Amino acid sequence: MREKHRRAAGEGSVYQRPDGRWVAALSFGYGPGGKRTRRKVSVRTKTAAVEALAALRRDRDDGLAVTTRVTVATWLEEWLRDHARVTTRPNTYRTYEQIVRQHLVPALGRHRLDRLTPADVAGYLQVKSEKLSPKTCQHHHAVLRRALRKAEEYGYVHRNVARVVTPPSGNGQAGKWMDEEQARAFVASIVGHPLESLFVLAASTGLRRGEVLGVTWDAVDLDEGTLRVQRALYRYGGAYHLDTPKSRKSYRTVTLPAPVVRLLRMRRARQVESRLARGAAWEDRWNLAFTDDCGRPLAGETVTHAFQAALQAAGLPRFRFHDLRHSAATFLIAAGIPLKHVSDVLGHSTIAITADIYGHLLDESNRAAGEAIGRTLFGAR
Repeated sequence: MREKHRRAAGEGSVYQRPDGRWVAALSFGYGPGGKRTRRKVSVRTKTAAVEALAALRRDRDDGLAVTTRVTVATWLEEWLRDHARVTTRPNTYRTYEQIVRQHLVPALGRHRLDRLTPADVAGYLQVKSEKLSPKTCQHHHAVLRRALRKAEEYGYVHRNVARVVTPPSGNGQAGKWMDEEQARAFVASIVGHPLESLFVLAASTGLRRGEVLGVTWDAVDLDEGTLRVQRALYRYGGAYHLDTPKSRKSYRTVTLPAPVVRLLRMRRARQVESRLARGAAWEDRWNLAFTDDCGRPLAGETVTHAFQAALQAAGLPRFRFHDLRHSAATFLIAAGIPLKHVSDVLGHSTIAITADIYGHLLDESNRAAGEAIGRTLFGAR
């Protein structure tokens, strides 16, 4: 005859099945996806069932959640929705979303979350490394590690298997930049271009695309020749957003070369003319420095397309818009500017990031400095 011993809510239960075996059952609350989870252990004797229930309670009290059939895909979607979306910047979230939905879920999504192994993660990174750069693979690894860390905190997995896997090696060196001759040719070729001031500002200050597009006139001091980087323009959810920069260190003040100040004065004068001509049709609500003829924000894709067209017209190789940032950093380092100042100009969160990306250029600069000292002290010997 089936025997069941009821306990207070949350304490679990011990009962005997019709086949004579004893069962210890305990609720572990709610798992990924909001589904209530309950763990059961089947044993031969009542004494063993009581002991099993005590063990289940210890697991629950230690934060070890029930083993479920929840897949990696289910958890990653929940992590995106409930955690990444509310704790990261919009552009960062979009990157996470792309990595999760285009890469992690197709490759690992069918695995049960609690059965994902370090070998699974290592295999994923190995396959990706055949097509993607080491830095991109490191980003994939970082996103998965972050998602699994939250699963571990919630007790959905016993350990974060991504943490014990080393992603493909390879530093974050800037891949491409203009040399001095190419940069001069580019600047000369865009004289009179509608976006001349935007391109030259990016090339001379190393601002990120969103930071350039987010420049407001109240942040520009044309008399002092300075620019306060305090906003960045992003597009998400079908609308433009003037948001804070990438990190705390991204708030900075940069010095503008005299030719850039002159171009910005011209830009402002033309914008005032457009504003007067448009009247009530002028739409600028943020006092942006770079807008279309109606005062609307410029789309990042539009700027990138115009940049590529300008390169082609100048007979120059293909560069990304972001390579203007790398070019600016390269020129600063070549000029002997201290790495700390280069890091400040670029708005990197730490000087270590600057060293990781541009350290190889420092080696070349140091070698040139050593040779220069040698020539000074010893002549041609």
